[in-house]
Amino acid sequence: LFLMLILSGAMMVMSFLVGNIFGGIIGVIFFLIFMCYTRAVWSRIPFASVNLLTACTAIKKNLGVVIVAYFFIALAFGWSLLWSISVMGVWDEVIKESENQFEQNSVNWGYLFLLFLSFFFTHQVIQNSTHCVVAGTVGTWWFSPEDSGCCSSGVIGAFIRTMTTSFGSICFGSLLVAIVQATRALADSARNNDNQILVCIAQCILSCLESILEYFNKWAFVYVGLYGYSYIEAGKSVITLFKNRGWEAIIADDLISNVFFFISLCVGGLCAAFGLIFEQTNPEWFENAPISTNVGAQCAGLGFVVGLVLTSIMMSTIASAVNTVIVCFAEGPAEFEANHPELSRKMRETWLAFYPNCGV
Repeated sequence: LFLMLILSGAMMVMSFLVGNIFGGIIGVIFFLIFMCYTRAVWSRIPFASVNLLTACTAIKKNLGVVIVAYFFIALAFGWSLLWSISVMGVWDEVIKESENQFEQNSVNWGYLFLLFLSFFFTHQVIQNSTHCVVAGTVGTWWFSPEDSGCCSSGVIGAFIRTMTTSFGSICFGSLLVAIVQATRALADSARNNDNQILVCIAQCILSCLESILEYFNKWAFVYVGLYGYSYIEAGKSVITLFKNRGWEAIIADDLISNVFFFISLCVGGLCAAFGLIFEQTNPEWFENAPISTNVGAQCAGLGFVVGLVLTSIMMSTIASAVNTVIVCFAEGPAEFEANHPELSRKMRETWLAFYPNCGV
C-alpha cells in the first residue's frame, strides 16, 4: 500500500516539476485513489495478516506441496518448448520467402485458434492442478492435522485426487478461460487489419471476461480441491461464499497478492545484484561469452528473471493456501478451533475486531 502511494506521489511530483500538467493530473488521481483505498482497507490488514500466517504454517507443515508446484512448472516449461516448435512449423507454412522479401499468405484462422487454444488450455490445466493440490493439502492440515507432513498422505492424496476424480472439473473450468484467451490472442493478431475500433472493443471485452473467469476459477478450484466438487457445484459454493463474507475475501486476497508481488520483485533485485557481483568478481568465467558487451547487465538481467520466476512459484503456492484458509474459515471454524487453537484465536480476534456483532 505504501509503495503504491509513494510511486503515485512520485509520479505526480515529477510530472509537475518537468511541466507535464496532464501527467501530474493523472498522478494526482492515482494518488487520491490509492489513498482512499488504503484508508478503506487499513482496518482489514490484521485479518489478512493472520490469514497469511495460517497459510504459511500450513505450507511449512506440508513442504512436499512446494515440490509438486515446481514439478508442474517444469511441465509447463516443457509444454511451452514443444508448442513453440509446433508453431514454427505452422509459421513456415504461413510465411514464404519470395524475391528476398517475406510475403504473408492467407492465414488459416481455424488452425491459429486451435494452436492458441491448446497452448492456453494446457497452461490453465497445469496452473489449476497446482491450485487444487495446494487446496487439498491445506484442507487436510485444517481438518486432519495428524495426516500432515513433508510427503505425507495429505500431500499425496491431494495430488492423486487432482489427477483422477477432480481432473474433469479442472479441465472444464480451464477450457472456459482458454477459449476466451485464445479468442483474445486472435484479436491481437488481427490488430493490423481493418476495423481497428471494433478489434479494440473486442479486446477490451475479452480482457475483462478473462479476468472475471480467472478470478472466479481461483475460488472455485479451492472447493474442487477441498471437497472434490464438480465445477458447477464449486461455482455455486463460491457465490455463497461471497454472499456470506462479502468483500472481506476479495480485500484479504488483494492485500496479500500485493505483498507477494513486492517480495518477488525484492528477491529478483537481490538475485540481479548477486549476478552483477559475480560477474565483477569472476570476470574470467565470461571471457568467451558470445556477446562480450554489457556482460554485467546480462548477468543482472538473468539473475532478476530467475529470482523473480522461482520466487513467484513459491508465492503462488502460498497465495493458493491463503485462498483455501479463507474458505476453510468460512466453512469449518469449529474444526480450526479444535485442531489449531492458537491460530484460531488470532483469526477470531481480528475478525471480531472489525465485526464485533458477527460470530464465527
